[in-house]
Amino acid sequence: MKLAKLLTTGAVVLSVLGTAAPAATAAQPNAGQLRVTIRPTTHQTDTAGRSAIAAASCTINRITINRFSECEWVAVHVDVIKVINGRPVIEGTADFNVKHQMTLKASSANWSEKFTVSKAKTTRAGKGVHLNIAASSGGGTKAGIHFPQGHSLDSAASGTVNYTTGTIARKKINPKAKTTYGYTFTKPGYSPGKTSYASAVYRCDNYYGTTGCAMTEAPTAINLITLPRISEGIRKLRSHGGHYGDPNGGKPLHWMINATQQRKNRQAVCNHPVPPDMRRAGRTSCDEYPFASTYEGGTHLPASQRTITWVKKNENDAQGAGITNWRRQFHVMDHDPFYVIA
Repeated sequence: MKLAKLLTTGAVVLSVLGTAAPAATAAQPNAGQLRVTIRPTTHQTDTAGRSAIAAASCTINRITINRFSECEWVAVHVDVIKVINGRPVIEGTADFNVKHQMTLKASSANWSEKFTVSKAKTTRAGKGVHLNIAASSGGGTKAGIHFPQGHSLDSAASGTVNYTTGTIARKKINPKAKTTYGYTFTKPGYSPGKTSYASAVYRCDNYYGTTGCAMTEAPTAINLITLPRISEGIRKLRSHGGHYGDPNGGKPLHWMINATQQRKNRQAVCNHPVPPDMRRAGRTSCDEYPFASTYEGGTHLPASQRTITWVKKNENDAQGAGITNWRRQFHVMDHDPFYVIA
């Protein structure tokens, strides 16, 4: 119902500094209305390639994530409006924050999340707005929320979301998912208003025989410092402007599982005979960078952004084993971003 057709009815307009804006609930004749407006949240990812499992720090109106943790802090503004002769009149306001802190587990597909709803700062008719919160997930994971439903924004409250995932078979990768938080606002004399926003994207897997979950948008990093020749080749490329995979301001690489394309990528760049001096030194194994097992591998990047290095076979084998262990620990799957420390 358009405001021009409403006569002396109430409405509450909520501005949520969070995510996308859903449609408002339609008002009934001679009844108030709760209307919700949402603006996008900014996302900040740990782009330094840090691998530690630590809680992400919080900044208001932002989702901050690392590989296993996110902090989402949403500011909510409520305008309580009464429409008089077709014109909206603000009769009061309420402002509050909701802070979510979620930490996934590298060795379990079940985890929990804590969130807090602050006491609202109100003016006049901004008092007396009540809140219900729902939470849903996907990708084989179920979310169960515990919150004092019907909570009055005139006081603070806290809640939890418990996540449970069904058994994941070996080599199985569950679909990506995120939590959707559904909000319903009520006030006596007004029809309910609904809105929602989402968490960062996560995914659970048992690809290497260890069930766990990770935030897929947050890159981790693999450390190759202990592999001298391989690291030397990567550093040399970076000294000439190669920046893919460089944690110091470069673009991330993205893992690729397709074994057929991996072979094609490797053949496209490691198709040269071993140079005589490298053969004399026992360095007969071709190491390509970016890795053939990335979407940037092979000849997908210009020549200035890729290189090959001749190394001893045992060093190349050690790199392969290290990559497998790193992927298992940080649940790095297809299309996941990462950096290389060299």
